[in-house]
Amino acid sequence: MNKKVIASILTAAMTVSLVACGNATTSTTETAPAEATETTEAAAETTEAADSATTDAGSMEELIAAAKEDGTLTVYGSCEEAYLSAACQKFQEMYGIQVDYQRLSTGEVYTKIEEEAGNPSGDVWFGGTTDPYNEAVAAGLLEPYVAQNASHLLSADYQDKDGNWYGIYKGILGFMVNKEEIERLGLEEPKDWDDLIKPEYKGLIGISNPSTAGTAKLVINTMIQMKGHDEAMEYFKELDKNVYQYTKSGSGPSKMVGPGECVIGVGFLHDGITQILAGYDNIDLIIPSSGTSFEVGATAIFKGCKHENAAKLWVEYALSPDCVNIAKENESYQFLVLDNAEQPEEATQFGLDPDNVIAYDFEDAKENTATYVEDFFQAVTNGDSESADTSRFLTE
Repeated sequence: MNKKVIASILTAAMTVSLVACGNATTSTTETAPAEATETTEAAAETTEAADSATTDAGSMEELIAAAKEDGTLTVYGSCEEAYLSAACQKFQEMYGIQVDYQRLSTGEVYTKIEEEAGNPSGDVWFGGTTDPYNEAVAAGLLEPYVAQNASHLLSADYQDKDGNWYGIYKGILGFMVNKEEIERLGLEEPKDWDDLIKPEYKGLIGISNPSTAGTAKLVINTMIQMKGHDEAMEYFKELDKNVYQYTKSGSGPSKMVGPGECVIGVGFLHDGITQILAGYDNIDLIIPSSGTSFEVGATAIFKGCKHENAAKLWVEYALSPDCVNIAKENESYQFLVLDNAEQPEEATQFGLDPDNVIAYDFEDAKENTATYVEDFFQAVTNGDSESADTSRFLTE
């Protein structure tokens, strides 16, 4: 199945309109920094591509002045709405630059900037897993930038080697289970990936749609890296039999588990923490026993953006405590990847370990994600898009 067929079945027109920043709360709460589990490194040496790219404006003061001349900034955000709003509001307050933002899934952002290649209506991308960012890198849709604040990244793993994107947080992939429903059904909780394909879980699983959500793309890449391509495709055929719904957003399954819309959700466990703290204490968080992977939530500049200096300043801001420390106050409990950030205590209180992950192959994901997504749809529809039930794949 080619991309056009997939798009014709599974994508819908995006109708979300731009909104100006609201008065989100941005006061910080003091928490004890978690002990760093990774060796702090200086920012990785950039390649010739990044060296030849337009970099900073000479000094931070000059960059701020040039950004203010731009006067406005448009942010496409793939993190949760509360954090996106708060981050945009604080940037606007700090620099006096008007910020408009639009909350879109990573797949929607990629589709939008691909359609607008070289003349994007947005300036920067904020949040969301890096597999779609890497697709954008491969397609030449992002602008390399040598960020001064990248010196605070905990590892070179948290930035594109050519400066196309920079990491701001790290999230662990796993399962969220409704304890009450699983007990009522007389079933055991899944402990590992292969448990999800057991027949007793038929119709009980929520997972996101790879055509719109970067989280689902990460699941596909993870299974391919753990099982091999062909075995992973067979796995997804079996898993599809148990899926109740493929949600548009990667955080969608986490929001379905607590109310019982689905019994098992596959996604990032920090989204489960958000739901638990919102009152759904019937949710269990499970890290797959054979291993799992992680997202690097990122930020990047769109090639050809209209407010280039404001976009560069946004990247510097996103790589600072001013931005990342307010995440935990706005429904986002990911591990932070800056050495001068305050780690959210909630992430470790719920037993999440930022190092309990596989050695994820980002280069393979960069080169092959688009192909792997096509292979996924080919597998779950048995190559027959006309008769396949696509109603479970939400795009709105």
